[in-house]
Amino acid sequence: MFSDLMELVMTGPRPVEIDTSKPHPARMYDWYLGGKDNYPVDEAMGRQMLVLDPRVPVMARVNRAFMQRATRWLAEHGVRQFLDIGTGIPTEPNLHQIAQRVAPDARVVYCDNDPIVLAHAGALLRGTDAGATEYLQADVRDPDAILEGARKVLDLSRPVALSLVALLHFVPDDDGAHELVGRLLSALPSGSHLVITHATADFTPEESAAATEKLRAAGVTLALRSREEFTRFFDGLDLVEPGVEVPHRWHPELGDPVPGQEEGVIPGYGAVARKP
Repeated sequence: MFSDLMELVMTGPRPVEIDTSKPHPARMYDWYLGGKDNYPVDEAMGRQMLVLDPRVPVMARVNRAFMQRATRWLAEHGVRQFLDIGTGIPTEPNLHQIAQRVAPDARVVYCDNDPIVLAHAGALLRGTDAGATEYLQADVRDPDAILEGARKVLDLSRPVALSLVALLHFVPDDDGAHELVGRLLSALPSGSHLVITHATADFTPEESAAATEKLRAAGVTLALRSREEFTRFFDGLDLVEPGVEVPHRWHPELGDPVPGQEEGVIPGYGAVARKP
């Protein structure tokens, strides 16, 4: 099923091994969205998550819709450079398509650590002639490598929108999640923006605890953070109204609603903030 993807991954500048022994968040996310670029191990874990909360696919779509609305808002407010970390498997419309519809000269760098995403990177590079889109294979835990690669496409002396959608809840405190975001932001100038969505246990503590344990047993760390812990990512920044919100309630006028988003609780937060 994935022989063509494997061949594409292996014909790059250096071999990259796809680990199919444990689920990967990007491939589980693809399964939630109805994609086909995932393995049985990803589907199996996804189904376990659905037993705990059958609305997980709605949550995935809500995060995707938040990214689209936030990107549209940023582009409409003059942002022309985007660094999207934790890109995931391409699902149209992708971030660069949203940004370049508003501003054809927008420049976008995507970054992910899953070789499957690398195999599909070509789908992320079909942008406008006036702008630029590039893909970087790197991990958020290596911010220096990300910044080095981003500099080849983005002018880091000019404002950049740093997008970390549905990513940081897979980065535990032991890996210094807040410090990693701070390191990335420190390299960006005033006028840059930070965009984050993040899962939380604030609304569904029992289900969240069970999900965390199941994922941990499969080798996936889930670091659910409270509203206070989430808000810490924006220390020193100016939050864009309406501030920290449940993702689908952040500027809903900028996009179409996700079916089912108002039926029950979406256990997550989203926000956009500007570096003063």
